[in-house]
Amino acid sequence: MSRMGDVLAGIHAAWEFESDSVLIRYERGIRTPKLFQALGERRVPLEAIAGVTLTHGKRGTVVLRVEPRPGADPLLEAAAGQLKENVDPYRLVLPAEREVLAEYYADELRGLLTESGPADRFLVKAPEGPLSFKAYDGKATFDGRTVNFRWFWTGASSAKWKAGDQSFSVGELNGVEWRSPEVFEGHLRLLGRNAGASGTQADQDPAAVVFGLGYGPVHESLPFAAAVLAAVRTSSPVAAVPAPRRDPADIADRIRHLGELHQAGLVTDEEFSVKKAELLAEL
Repeated sequence: MSRMGDVLAGIHAAWEFESDSVLIRYERGIRTPKLFQALGERRVPLEAIAGVTLTHGKRGTVVLRVEPRPGADPLLEAAAGQLKENVDPYRLVLPAEREVLAEYYADELRGLLTESGPADRFLVKAPEGPLSFKAYDGKATFDGRTVNFRWFWTGASSAKWKAGDQSFSVGELNGVEWRSPEVFEGHLRLLGRNAGASGTQADQDPAAVVFGLGYGPVHESLPFAAAVLAAVRTSSPVAAVPAPRRDPADIADRIRHLGELHQAGLVTDEEFSVKKAELLAEL
């Protein structure tokens, strides 16, 4: 750019142009999309950008957008094209009277781009952990190394209760499957190494949590999925770490709920005995 540190402020965000990157700072306000607020700021290296566009937007605005290279950003990789235009983190919306200035910056930025085509690694930093969110049937947590699913007795299926709470080291995983909570059957599924997406419905799959109205919103579940995906891509297969011993009160609640499933005929006598023994062994 002509001057390091030039800033172009738009609606919901401001872009600072550096010699080797574009720093995007998102506003914090009641009208700012929650995903932008959750991201805070993102530094996009020039090597992660394939192109720049400037188009006319709605209601007297223009839109400056950088086009990231495929595979450069874990957030977009996890989203898999499901993000709506108004929460696209690479769009800067400006009043139409700033079109000439926006065109100047677009031309300057284009002149610095030297890369194109898919990236062989993530170039944009993933959201940092620890991260967590509440799904409809459980709580998901990620500390940078391990993903944990803790089931809610009010929402989890009997299949998940029988399987018990789940813990996945990133070394055991091959990727993630995120289906937006804004569509039917939204969920986050963890994919094992050397395996594709499971054919099991998400509400029956212990490697998935299910979204619902108010559960697993985009601004919580998508950064979570992106962070897990980035960790998986940079990890090596490792042995699973044994789960820590659990709170006795928690085990008692689970045995109580298991008994309710047994009485309702959803769990056989043999399944009840085996699972109860497994829970008691965790004390």
